[in-house]
Amino acid sequence: MLVSHMKRTCLALALGISFMFSLSQPVFATNIQEYIEQPEIVGKARLRIIFWDIYDASLFAPKGRFQQEKPFALALTYLRDFDGKDIASRSVDEMRKLGMKDEMKLASWYQEIQDIFPNVKEGETITGVVDDQQISHFFLNDQLLGHVHDKEFSKWFFNIWLSEDTSEPKMRKQLLGQVK
Repeated sequence: MLVSHMKRTCLALALGISFMFSLSQPVFATNIQEYIEQPEIVGKARLRIIFWDIYDASLFAPKGRFQQEKPFALALTYLRDFDGKDIASRSVDEMRKLGMKDEMKLASWYQEIQDIFPNVKEGETITGVVDDQQISHFFLNDQLLGHVHDKEFSKWFFNIWLSEDTSEPKMRKQLLGQVK
């Protein structure tokens, strides 16, 4: 009985330490240094809807100082499995909520990101990197998925998390390092 209790306690402790370690480590594609000089974490947050954990997000910028017109990266580590088409669809819906009215562009962007975003499994990370030309590059873990060359896309897509009008203002503040 005591041995069983000790095993459960050790397992719980190991899982807790593993969870804390995973949140403290930078999660991004190793190729990020190709786009961002001295990338450091700006902030991190967890998206939770009702009682479901969706993903952990981490924002990276040169020396940890975010400026929208400078290169940056946003890494989303998924805490559940998602279909790539659903990720693309939700992204377009969020851009529409932010005020993007050009349905032709939204349809074009949807097609591009639907072709880029794969189905993701729990624990996998999609990292979006905006380079100094405002072109978006997407990675699954360390594998390049594709690029979107439309500068306007980069603005609208990343504003899902970084705009003052985001649907998740608390998450935005955490990503920007304004609150813990």
